[in-house]
Amino acid sequence: MPTSRIRPDALSVDTDVRTYPIRFVHLAEVPAHLNNLGLHGPSVVLITDENVAAHYRSPLVHAFEEAGWTPHVVVVPPGESSKSMAQLEQLYDTLLPLELERSTPVCTLGGGVVGDLGGFAAATLLRGLPLVHLPTSLLAQVDSSIGGKTGVNHAVGKNLIGSFYQPHGVLVDPETLHTLPAREWINGMAEAIKHGLIADPALVDYTEQHLTAILGDHDLSATVPAVRTAMHIKAQIVAEDTREAGKRAWLNFGHTFAHAIEQVAGYGTVAHGEAVALGMRAALYLSHRRAPQALDHARLDALLAMLPTPDVSALSFDALWTAMRHDKKTQDGTIRFVLLHAVGDPFVASDCSRASVQRAWDFVQQSTA
Repeated sequence: MPTSRIRPDALSVDTDVRTYPIRFVHLAEVPAHLNNLGLHGPSVVLITDENVAAHYRSPLVHAFEEAGWTPHVVVVPPGESSKSMAQLEQLYDTLLPLELERSTPVCTLGGGVVGDLGGFAAATLLRGLPLVHLPTSLLAQVDSSIGGKTGVNHAVGKNLIGSFYQPHGVLVDPETLHTLPAREWINGMAEAIKHGLIADPALVDYTEQHLTAILGDHDLSATVPAVRTAMHIKAQIVAEDTREAGKRAWLNFGHTFAHAIEQVAGYGTVAHGEAVALGMRAALYLSHRRAPQALDHARLDALLAMLPTPDVSALSFDALWTAMRHDKKTQDGTIRFVLLHAVGDPFVASDCSRASVQRAWDFVQQSTA
């Protein structure tokens, strides 16, 4: 099982495709770091969304121009609705007339939606352009920018169209977190806590001690160590299992419920991290029912309950169950759930009955009502 410590000094991801670094840098330093990655201009594609562009488009474009690059900026609407085939086609329509070359870097500046959409565009344009993620949301920094998952949603389910496409690098500026709304801090910390639950009891302890400062005060001195540690865990797991054939499935703890919640509520109604927080509470309940002595359920559920989530009392379990059956993790018609033997000891269960899953969901609904 991967283990980590708070604030690892150097981060990289070693996959069967390429090894790429994770660097904590200022946005103004991005052009120089692209050069260090062996990526050169003059053209660079910058994909971002309207909210992020309002804060960071101008300074990053200025940095590129000062370094002799020619940035081509594409701004998409914010939110989960941009992870669509329609928005992807608009990206193609905008970028293909630019006469890009296979050496033209694509930089995604934003959160998970921009990273997934822009990453899939990079993976498919000219059969693959160099990709660099510049994650500005806490969720993207701790999770989605690492590992090479790209794609868009479909009415049938979330992330059903996409590819594994590893970036050339992930460049993180923690200062961009200052402009995040409070809800985005919740999204990111849900994934950070998930990493601790599946791989690192020390990170669970750390988040218990610092979650109030992180969510309430947006204290970067408390946040950055959690970000580094969560990224380290994700990098280790991805390095062992690039295409989710084994251990990488552990990263889906809480996600079978979460993706169903997002779909049934309507994409964007319940944010991804909020859905993951709810899904982890349900998965933790299932885990505890299997091994009541192995998990301190009350303590761990209390930690997850510190993450504010919207009212989901109106969501039908029948609708959730149907959505789960279409989840990409379903195998041979069987819904699979990532559960915990103990903190840091996850496993994939294929034998959860509908009744047991409904009891878990009833627990979540009652405790959040």
